[in-house]
Amino acid sequence: MPELLCPWEASEFFIFSSNVPALIHYSHWVATVSALGMGLFIFAHNPKGFVPRLILLFVSLFSVWAMLDVMLWATNRPDTVMFSWSLQVLIEPLTYALAFYLFYLYLYKQWPSFRTNVLIFILLLPLLVFLPTTLNLEALSLSACEAIEGPLAKYYTYIVHTILVLAIAVMGARKIPGLPTRRERLVALFFGLGLVTFLLSFTSGNIMGSFTDDWTLSQYGLFGMPVFAALIAYSIVQFKAFNAKVIGAQMLVIILAIAVISLVTLQEITSVRVVAALTFVLVCALGYILVKSVKREVAQREHIEKLAGELEQTNKRQEGLLHFIGHEVKGFLTKDQGAFAALSEGDAGHLDAPAQIFVKQALAQTREGVQSVTDLLQASNQKSGTVTYKKETFDFKALVAETVEKLRPSAEKKGLSLTLKVADGMYAVTGDKEKLGDNVLRNLIDNAINYTPQGSVEVSLTKRDGKAIVAVKDTGVGISDEDKAHLFTEGGKGKDSNKINVHSTGYGLFIAKGIVEAHQGTISASSEGPGKGSTFIVELPSVA
Repeated sequence: MPELLCPWEASEFFIFSSNVPALIHYSHWVATVSALGMGLFIFAHNPKGFVPRLILLFVSLFSVWAMLDVMLWATNRPDTVMFSWSLQVLIEPLTYALAFYLFYLYLYKQWPSFRTNVLIFILLLPLLVFLPTTLNLEALSLSACEAIEGPLAKYYTYIVHTILVLAIAVMGARKIPGLPTRRERLVALFFGLGLVTFLLSFTSGNIMGSFTDDWTLSQYGLFGMPVFAALIAYSIVQFKAFNAKVIGAQMLVIILAIAVISLVTLQEITSVRVVAALTFVLVCALGYILVKSVKREVAQREHIEKLAGELEQTNKRQEGLLHFIGHEVKGFLTKDQGAFAALSEGDAGHLDAPAQIFVKQALAQTREGVQSVTDLLQASNQKSGTVTYKKETFDFKALVAETVEKLRPSAEKKGLSLTLKVADGMYAVTGDKEKLGDNVLRNLIDNAINYTPQGSVEVSLTKRDGKAIVAVKDTGVGISDEDKAHLFTEGGKGKDSNKINVHSTGYGLFIAKGIVEAHQGTISASSEGPGKGSTFIVELPSVA
């Protein structure tokens, strides 16, 4: 007995046959590509987020339904019709349930309660139990190759749809007004409106087909998906929703391109007019969104450029003022330093013991003031790129030893052990001897002394791979992970540094880093944590 088939030829590639109106391909492909494009874009930007994953699953489930629907139009095999139709009946309420979970997770940032999950399961249970029975599909109309729907497919599925759409609408009405910011409220509103628009159009199209048996008109219900995708894209462009940034504009252009290019697939004049009208509306809506977004972007950019120009002028005035004040203060302090030095050395006559103590203290404090102002000026020059370096080849080992000896009295005054260990070899370095000595070596050793209440400071000099390596290791307060992030930055200081060294400006290591890097070297720091000391290492190219 020959196999009974529907009265048209077998489908090609499962989706093409003479029974498929052009409108079917138009509506299904526009909806499917819009859905998958939106889902993949959002997922690609944040693949680990629960909401992007659910969006991708949601649009994928809808896309499977849409492809099954095209197959139903194209196939002439009754068995394929019954199987695909039953699968569609199951997928539809699952899509609505997934939409509910998607919106719930987006609004509440958590999964629904156990009670809610049980209620949804009970709602879907009849579909799972009675899917393969005549309560779902009663028979097949061979002339039209359409299934005759039973009460499950014809009535119960739409009850499920209605309940879930109402649940989404009520959830949005309750939660959205209480969101903390206007941006969050607007994004959630567009998300919810797009979701409900799609679900309602999807349901209305299927209801129209179920009760009128005119499944061609029902295809217009699929245009709810491009509307949903467009609203999500608008949220991305306007409010940076889902942290997706520029892809929203790309999505809008893709949706528009699909709508225009798909016009060529239509053959009937009536269909062309209808689709052309829909495309015109889409062009107007998306064009308005894009133009508004571009205008806002241009305005923001012009405003930023204006602020940047004003900020640059302000910075220049501040730098000029800083230099003027710095040089003036340094000049006065230098004169005071010279006067106190003369008094301390007896150039102005003999001073009694109390006066000598006072003069020595004043001299030390003035020298610290001069150094602080010098550091600020040096940092400013370094930042503006106006620092000049002398180029000379010198004995780096002698410079290290000289710097250690200069600072030995400071260490001994605190009761610290200051040692120098130098490995055999020549240590010739080309660069600015004064800056390397005063702003790098002195700074590192002086810091180690200041931040070491008790114990020792060890300076070592070695040579490896053509580089002179000096390390300053102490048993002091150490460096926390939080403070490590601020090392070598402009004005960067540890949160408790002023308690230990009240004269710290926060510019010493910033200056040292700039000088070392200007000599093609590196500077780094390590510490096992607070109270466990620290080690600073400088590596410089050695010519011998």
